[in-house]
Amino acid sequence: MNDIQLQRMHTGKGFIAALDQSGGSTPKALKLYGIGEEAYHNEEEMFDLVHQMRTRIITSPAFSSEYILAAILFEMTMDRKIEGKFTADYLWEEKGILPILKVDKGLVEEQNGVQLMKPMPALDDLLARAKERHIFGTKMRSVINRANEQGIKDVVAQQFEIAVKIAKAGFVPIIEPEVDIFSEDKAKSEEILLREIMAQLAVLEPDLKVMFKVSIPSVNGFYGELQKDPHVVRVVALSGGFSRKEACEKLARNPGMIASFSRAFTEGLSVGQSDAEFNKTLHDSAKEIYDASVA
Repeated sequence: MNDIQLQRMHTGKGFIAALDQSGGSTPKALKLYGIGEEAYHNEEEMFDLVHQMRTRIITSPAFSSEYILAAILFEMTMDRKIEGKFTADYLWEEKGILPILKVDKGLVEEQNGVQLMKPMPALDDLLARAKERHIFGTKMRSVINRANEQGIKDVVAQQFEIAVKIAKAGFVPIIEPEVDIFSEDKAKSEEILLREIMAQLAVLEPDLKVMFKVSIPSVNGFYGELQKDPHVVRVVALSGGFSRKEACEKLARNPGMIASFSRAFTEGLSVGQSDAEFNKTLHDSAKEIYDASVA
């Protein structure tokens, strides 16, 4: 991380492309792209195919800093190369796009209405490798299914504990406490979540910087207070299962928030498309998400 990158993330116009599908979500991502499970026989072949997909996206002329501020990568993508350069170096040096690394190892079973993150015993080693690969920031995800006070308090406490460690190692951590968009008490969960986040920020060391990736709130402009906190570089929104059209419409009603979409960003892309078709689909997607992010 450097001051130029930090300033770009803080004030730049654009959105974050989430390309961090890992082991569990990779088959679904490939299927949506038109590659079924019969096309590979083991994990190695599967990850080769998904890297080919990501390489096609990242090297497309439509994948540019005109619309995109940063890209979130899976650990294996960080360690692979695109056109002879490690992925993070290609993103920043060739595209002017910040590289962010997904660091969590998935979720534990639900307890108290939430799913905490699995332990990360190798985090120190991963951060050391991320520094060598010139990664700007990190991302880690928890899930909130119900408005349970203790559960949400546990989610936020775990996220901040690890985020502080990551920030002190020289990265900007993205804290992602996703609230299930289909939860019957989503708005109540968001009220508890914001209260717990602000309480943690109030005791955070002054020079530490963090970001947040949250579900698009039930109340428009709900995270305005969070966006103004001096610790907060950016508040970004996940699509959470909404179509791109619906996610963009909802996002546009929340000034200051920008998108960090995964499936909604790659919606409509197919392995069978010509390069012209592929690039046009990607451009139209990027433009739609960009417009919602700067609305």
